[in-house]
Amino acid sequence: SVECDIALLTVVDENFWEDLHPLDFGPLPHLQDQVAVVGYPIGGDTISITSGIVSRVEVTSYTHGASELLAIQIDAAINSGNSGGPVFNSRGQCCGIAFQSLVGDDAENIGYVIPPPVIQHFLEDFKRNGEIAGFPVLGIQWQRLESPSLRASLAMEAQTTGVLVAKTAPVSDAYAKLQRGDVIMSFEGVKVSNNGTVPFRSGERINFSYLVSQHYVGDVVRLTVLRQKEKMEVEVTLSTPSLLVPVHIGGKMPPYLIVAGLVFTPLCEPYLRSEYGEHYYTDSPVKLLDAMLHQFPKDATEEVVILSQVLACDATVGYEEVRNTRLFKVNGEKVHNLRHLADLVDSVKGDPFLRLESEYDEVIVLEMSKVAQATAETLETHAIPADRSPDLLSSN
Repeated sequence: SVECDIALLTVVDENFWEDLHPLDFGPLPHLQDQVAVVGYPIGGDTISITSGIVSRVEVTSYTHGASELLAIQIDAAINSGNSGGPVFNSRGQCCGIAFQSLVGDDAENIGYVIPPPVIQHFLEDFKRNGEIAGFPVLGIQWQRLESPSLRASLAMEAQTTGVLVAKTAPVSDAYAKLQRGDVIMSFEGVKVSNNGTVPFRSGERINFSYLVSQHYVGDVVRLTVLRQKEKMEVEVTLSTPSLLVPVHIGGKMPPYLIVAGLVFTPLCEPYLRSEYGEHYYTDSPVKLLDAMLHQFPKDATEEVVILSQVLACDATVGYEEVRNTRLFKVNGEKVHNLRHLADLVDSVKGDPFLRLESEYDEVIVLEMSKVAQATAETLETHAIPADRSPDLLSSN
């Protein structure tokens, strides 16, 4: 599971399992509980045991999968080699898996642990489906309701609390069940506060997305909603996250299409990381970040197609500095995904020009009489085997 950074492995050789004793999973630790991280971090060859205490238990960003799930923060260092190692409580039970750390000039000894509820969800998900369906989402973007003026505009009574639905994902069940401006007051009977938190253990609160993540894809949940001054009960089927810009490509080769010297590819987070480094969240073009962070796909096949770079050739003279810009239209027709772009280019007949409209109203025009030869020369010059990735060859 890329989302929770866990893989389930086995060993075929039955002799491997002889004289091995499985670890027992313990409960979710409390604040100030003592824990020990076991692994083989850098700095030596033998096993290392680092002790620390639990400083936070909250919904945290999982860097590997760009998901928001429950995590334990500890003050024991988690260095390279510790990741994936067990974390033990004082009773010798496994209370989590070490998986990431916070690195920076202002951070010292801040490590994160995947807690038992996330591990158990991962295992139960596999038992139910024979594969990992992942952690479900409600399919909305929401806003806090801490402003008295905003609550007054929604006719919320003093004792009424909740969060405001700002947007619903078109490919989710919430798109048909919830509306922009709805106030989600409770989730499965648990009251949601104006800051989006719900009760969590004794005296603690946590983001209400934690309640969503405890369910499974396909589960039906009950929401109490305030819509235009009226309370109502709404049932929504939870689904997998629908992202316009994927957080990973499942270990596959990146798709691409080359037209003359123009190189196109669907936008994804690994691409932004490769282009702009670890700080891609701040250094990437703002329009691409907006698509990644704030936009939902209109259907399951929609992609953000970008002009990645321009390889020099006679047909692309004058466009050499164009790169990492979103493509919108080809000869007036809106581009839906990379395969659609390939089909549009292949089907141009009778038009002497190929007109591409991109971000910021920029226009790129190629002469169709030169495209085929320019593409062949570009492939030969750069030793590229084909003008498109294998997944697009059927559209050629």
